[in-house]
Amino acid sequence: MSAFDTVIHGGTIATATDTWKGDIGIRGGRIAALAERIDGGATRIDASGRLVLPGGIEAHCHIAQESSSGVMSADDYYSGSVSAAFGGNSSFVPFAAQHRGQSVDDVIATYDDRAAPNSVLDYSYHLIISDPTPKVLTEELPRAFARGITSFKVFMTYDLMNLGDGGMLNILTVAKAHGALTMVHAENNDMVKWMNRRLAEAGLTEPKYHAISRPALAEEEAIHRAVSLAKLVDAPLFIVHVSTPEGAEIVQRERLRGTKLFAETCPQYLALTREDLDRPGMEGAKFICSPPVRDAEGQAVLWRHIQAGTFASVSSDHAPYRFDETGKFLNGRDAPYPKISNGMPGIGMRLPYLFSEGVVKGRITLQQFVGLSSTNAAKTFGMDTKGSIAPGMDADIAIWNPEETRTATLADQHDNMDYTPFEGMEITGWPQTVLSRGEIVIENRELKAGRGRGRFVARKPVSLTGMPGYTAPELDPARNFGAKVAP
Repeated sequence: MSAFDTVIHGGTIATATDTWKGDIGIRGGRIAALAERIDGGATRIDASGRLVLPGGIEAHCHIAQESSSGVMSADDYYSGSVSAAFGGNSSFVPFAAQHRGQSVDDVIATYDDRAAPNSVLDYSYHLIISDPTPKVLTEELPRAFARGITSFKVFMTYDLMNLGDGGMLNILTVAKAHGALTMVHAENNDMVKWMNRRLAEAGLTEPKYHAISRPALAEEEAIHRAVSLAKLVDAPLFIVHVSTPEGAEIVQRERLRGTKLFAETCPQYLALTREDLDRPGMEGAKFICSPPVRDAEGQAVLWRHIQAGTFASVSSDHAPYRFDETGKFLNGRDAPYPKISNGMPGIGMRLPYLFSEGVVKGRITLQQFVGLSSTNAAKTFGMDTKGSIAPGMDADIAIWNPEETRTATLADQHDNMDYTPFEGMEITGWPQTVLSRGEIVIENRELKAGRGRGRFVARKPVSLTGMPGYTAPELDPARNFGAKVAP
């Protein structure tokens, strides 16, 4: 009997801190040994001339999820996980959305039914909370946390999702008590609604006007307000899809101060601009997402923040709505931009784009790529057996050909979409083989995994080591006349 089920040999192994030539021995779905040379192995994978990296962790995607207006995303847990795997990911954390009137228990049961029979990758959930009733706050969320669903998202925009500042304070307080992480979509709802009214009154409703309907100031103000709310109760916060230099600067400043703060940006804010919405006919609808894509000057600043470590991760925010009446045009082909389904696909292009534009073009190191694609998400969201190549970790591994250059096409995505916003881009560096818990999911760009092999991942509480946080003087008994006001 061989000492190892699988040996990956001859490759260049990289983690978020180191790079070396060596072999990996896998046994029982976990990494059992690292060495310069490992002989044997029931299966041997030749990685000569290849990079051997931790499998990506896609920590922001919308799979088999209804929007607040009732539009179902195009990808279920099979097509979504297959596309993620072809893109170099070995696990993902989609959202499980609570809408008004729903119980969290029922939401989780619904997503279990959608995920377990279908996903080819390991998965967990971030909850979306839009109806934080007393029962949700005191009973249902604690049950979810106990099961290992230790993060959830709230919204500061959209009338059917927006909690208001008081609602956010309540939910941040519950999250803090249970070691959970609150994620937030930060845009000022009234600013956006005011802009929409002004544009509608002027008859400016084509897709291109979406780009100016959600001002950069709306994001900047909301990020500042969200951070202030979290600081008042000293709760950890994760800002999703930061699209503006001003928003990134708030995150950088507050992290330097020790605030318990994490953030991400997305490839669309690095690859696309508002000019992409100004295409003939309704083609610009393909590029409607929120926050909107912005301008080239802002892209350069966001890259600087990626380089400087402002962002924990670069995530796809994969929100797949087909370019037809089931998706973008549910309200008709001539719908005004606020009635066009909001979001774009990208789960399969997140990592090839980031590798090509980041590593190949010298913007980031290979180690930074590993951190942004996998390791940081594992640490931030409590996936303690994933995100690195080390003995005892799950054998979640992606083998990359760093020199392969291809033009991005829809056919490469393997999702259930009819377009990709990255169409025609020349990309250098593609994942070739992906393993999940030692099982080959993708081999030489061919799917090898069966539907439903993925497992639910129970996650640990967020780690806040090195983040001293903030104590509001008004909540400090030593400074408020001894009043014990517990956040």
